Amino acid sequence: MSTNPPRDDGPPALRKSLGVVDGVAVAASSTAATTSIGVGMGSLAATVGSSTPVIILIAFLPMLGIAGAYARLNRVEPNCGSGYVWVGKSIGPWSGFLTGWVALAGSIIFLAYTSAITGSVLLQFANKAGWHEFVGLALDPNSTKLSTVLGLVVLVVVTVLAVTGVHQATRLQTFLLVFEYGVLLIFCCRAVAVGEQPFSFSWFNPFEIDSATHFAQGLVLAVFFFWGWDAAFSVTEETRNPEDSARGGLIALFVMLGMFLLGAIAFQRVMTVPETIENGPQGLTFLGAHLAADPWASLPLLALIFSAVASLQSGVIPTARGMLAMGRDRTLGKVWTRIHPTFGSPAIGTVLIMAIAAGTAVLAIGIPKLNDMILAAVNSIGLIVAFYYGLTAIACAVRFGPTLRADPREGVRAVVIPALSGLALLGVGAYLSYDYLTMSDGFELSPDNGWFMFSVPTAVILAGLGFAAYAKYVRKSPYFETGRGTDGDAIELPMDRYDDAADFDAFKARGHA
Repeated sequence: MSTNPPRDDGPPALRKSLGVVDGVAVAASSTAATTSIGVGMGSLAATVGSSTPVIILIAFLPMLGIAGAYARLNRVEPNCGSGYVWVGKSIGPWSGFLTGWVALAGSIIFLAYTSAITGSVLLQFANKAGWHEFVGLALDPNSTKLSTVLGLVVLVVVTVLAVTGVHQATRLQTFLLVFEYGVLLIFCCRAVAVGEQPFSFSWFNPFEIDSATHFAQGLVLAVFFFWGWDAAFSVTEETRNPEDSARGGLIALFVMLGMFLLGAIAFQRVMTVPETIENGPQGLTFLGAHLAADPWASLPLLALIFSAVASLQSGVIPTARGMLAMGRDRTLGKVWTRIHPTFGSPAIGTVLIMAIAAGTAVLAIGIPKLNDMILAAVNSIGLIVAFYYGLTAIACAVRFGPTLRADPREGVRAVVIPALSGLALLGVGAYLSYDYLTMSDGFELSPDNGWFMFSVPTAVILAGLGFAAYAKYVRKSPYFETGRGTDGDAIELPMDRYDDAADFDAFKARGHA
């Protein structure tokens, strides 16, 4: 076994220890089906009424095309920067930087509002246990302030777990997923079987949606439901076989489709549309209470707690790795490239992500009602996600453009379908942005205010352009000369030559690292 000293000509590579099951765990946890169903169905029903099943199906179509684009790009260029690297190389560095930037900004907003959701769910659980007050403080699940503070405590805990290494984190997530999906399947299947509201095939008729604006808003919300499956590609450099990242993302995407459709039908079999909207983030609690008596009625709420915790942890992991990719190219600072010598993870970057998300969550306290905060965050993130998914799909079409003439069948899969999927999301995002600008006369912090909803993604993009200019003209990042990201596998360290942590620790013990 070689005992060559570690090279120091670049940032360290991540430790390869993950398989396809780990990829599924990261992707499924990041997508957070239970959280989306339990918290988001009220927002979706408020937008498209009883047409939630069909809008979920329609949103899945471009998602599938984009997943295929990710798989093809990852096959030829595995990199934890994913869209940031692929768009930069195929379209241009400014577009590539914005793709990476808006993905990171969306993830930070997601962590901020998911922290509040986690706190709210914990408070719901406390209320179910008969605990409604603590030292004179009302434990109100609808309080944005209290929910955020409690959720930030959970965020700190999961960040510590994420720092210790992604493999350990995925083991926890796999356990959480098995429990929450088991509970969700049992209760949703029971709701479909015994629900008092009549089933209707009109739920699958897109023409039942009353306006183009509501259709576009519903599509963006449904895209947000699916968002997260691409987290499997953010750990591709820690995966033993890059193909496992694609398999993990695609498996998670199809599982999410089944879960979301089942959840949408289950909710509408038990609740009317007004009841779904009224219950909002407490919809799963209502479902459990309607179908079973305590303590069994509390199981869906416990599953929601597990889902929220898992999605927080899985949100921290890919965000830190995206910034690691940008730090390697000097488009962001070197602090994001520091790999922990023991855990083989970007520890400092992971902690910084937690701190930024916590600050964002504190700012969001300015929206007093939790329901309003959730809807505002989901709408904002939905536009951001549509932007970077769309650009990545277009990058795939550009990269594989020559195959359209050489092999028309493969060209349809690698060029036409990704291009149509990307253009669909970018078109919906552009339409919705225009609609936001025309729906309100003034600005206020409200999910019903178009200027507010437009200002969040606009501010993210403008900030990204500012950071991009700084990286190009001050840091002199080579990324803006070539659009090519650093190849994570081009830098070999001792940890790269060992299959697991035990072998690498033995290597260190002999004094070679």
